[in-house]
Amino acid sequence: MTDRQRRNAAPRLEPGSLDDASAFVRAAGLAVDEAGGRRVKGHIDIGREHHTPWGIVHGGVYSAAVESAASIGASTAVRADGKVAVGLMNITNFLRPMTAGRVDVEAVPLSQGRTHQLWRVDITDAAGRLVAHGEVRLQNVPGEGQPSP
Repeated sequence: MTDRQRRNAAPRLEPGSLDDASAFVRAAGLAVDEAGGRRVKGHIDIGREHHTPWGIVHGGVYSAAVESAASIGASTAVRADGKVAVGLMNITNFLRPMTAGRVDVEAVPLSQGRTHQLWRVDITDAAGRLVAHGEVRLQNVPGEGQPSP
């Protein structure tokens, strides 16, 4: 495969393990506990590796968890149609600073259409308080080996 073909290749229909994901995704630390087309649940064990230079969790950790959870759920929802979902927009709000501990991540769809989906993702601490909240808009596209519409 040429470099141009690699750049223009469609997303893979069959997902790999998060262990096979890029170093960036692995470093964000999302562990998926449940994945389906109507809900994704997971957690992150927050530690120093997630900190800014000021000692609190970097917002990018939460943004990556929001994007990953929504993408997993949305892609699972359209896999039977030979499609995957790719993010168009990620809005993540950071509500409570943390330095350590486990956070729970839960993603659910707000809308699932033929071409687009909108997912809500909440990240909560051990006391159930909202730490971050995000919404991801995704487009359903053909997976690798599927014809373009």
